[in-house]
Amino acid sequence: MNSKPVAIITGASRGIGRAISLRLASEGYDIAGIARTPDSDCMLSLQAETEKQGVDFFPVGLDVAHTDLHDEAISSILEHFGRIDVLVNNAGIAPIERKDLLDLDEETYDRVLAVNLRGPVFLARRVAREMIWMKDQVKDYKPSIMFVTSFLAYTSFSNAVEVCLSKAALSMAALVFADRLTEEGINVYEIRPGLIKTELTSRSKYKFDKLIAEGLVPQKRWGTPDDVAKAVASLARGDWSFSTGTVFEVSGGLNIISI
Repeated sequence: MNSKPVAIITGASRGIGRAISLRLASEGYDIAGIARTPDSDCMLSLQAETEKQGVDFFPVGLDVAHTDLHDEAISSILEHFGRIDVLVNNAGIAPIERKDLLDLDEETYDRVLAVNLRGPVFLARRVAREMIWMKDQVKDYKPSIMFVTSFLAYTSFSNAVEVCLSKAALSMAALVFADRLTEEGINVYEIRPGLIKTELTSRSKYKFDKLIAEGLVPQKRWGTPDDVAKAVASLARGDWSFSTGTVFEVSGGLNIISI
């Protein structure tokens, strides 16, 4: 069994997931990076960057929506490392084509909900079962599960209703997991990013540049993936060990309602 703690990060190959992987590697975590394509250039470069920090990076190919493959993925991680200390449910998608609510189609809706909600819920369930067993096997074991949601969990956006619904439900998932797992010694947190500069938000850059300048974000800048990664690292370290079930806003004050 590994002497180092092990973190699983879904959607690890780019954006927020990549930044989280690198930040936790810098904190001494071995990394199990989950992505749909484990041998992509993005994953290979991430592996090289993490391993420069003296940790082990284990790439896992998994579309989190395919819940029937979760057992195989987690088993491979346990076979490689022998333990799991942190799960960061970060993987998420937006519809390829944004449509008005009245033009919503079932296929796109089902795909977004499968990746953003169904997959993370069942992956967390699978990992939680291992963590419960592991707490008697690993000395000084301090497991945690994190769900990365979005400001769209509480903000209406009628051209991305699938994302809004999935993130709102994932926010509740974090709460019920925290409720159930606190008796097992497993802390659960919700990380709620605001406008983060990634490939996913690049399509709306001009629109949000203007809104940020006009005061939509009180701190008047885009967030960065590393802003989110720093919050994850702080939670993983146990800095907030008496705060299970808490929502950690990483939004520059976007959640402030000003009249």
